[in-house]
Amino acid sequence: MKFIHGLICTFLLLTSASVMAQQVPLLPDSDTMLLTVFLKHDQTMNNDERGELLDRTGFNEMFPPEGVEIVGHYVMMGIGQVIVMRFPPDLLRRINVAIERGAWGAYQTEFYITYDLAAARTAAAQ
Repeated sequence: MKFIHGLICTFLLLTSASVMAQQVPLLPDSDTMLLTVFLKHDQTMNNDERGELLDRTGFNEMFPPEGVEIVGHYVMMGIGQVIVMRFPPDLLRRINVAIERGAWGAYQTEFYITYDLAAARTAAAQ
């Protein structure tokens, strides 16, 4: 019985790995890029004050710019927000301008070019 259970588990693992490899691009394509932005809370403001400032600047209307896909948007408690975006490289300037005009003052910002290491590892293992 343990042998059959082991075969079933092995089959399921191999099948799921094969399906996952088909769904995840092996390496990022040259048509898009990923960018991670940290919006670190300005600790001199509370959330209401930060929200009022973002409303005045129109941040929610200008961000994200058209053509930008939000891949992940997370809150890091005590730090701020982390936003991962996918977009064509020619939209990088629009993203920067939207954050400069809308988020500065409410957040300190950090930008990181990003890539999918899990996809690269999958490609290397094959």
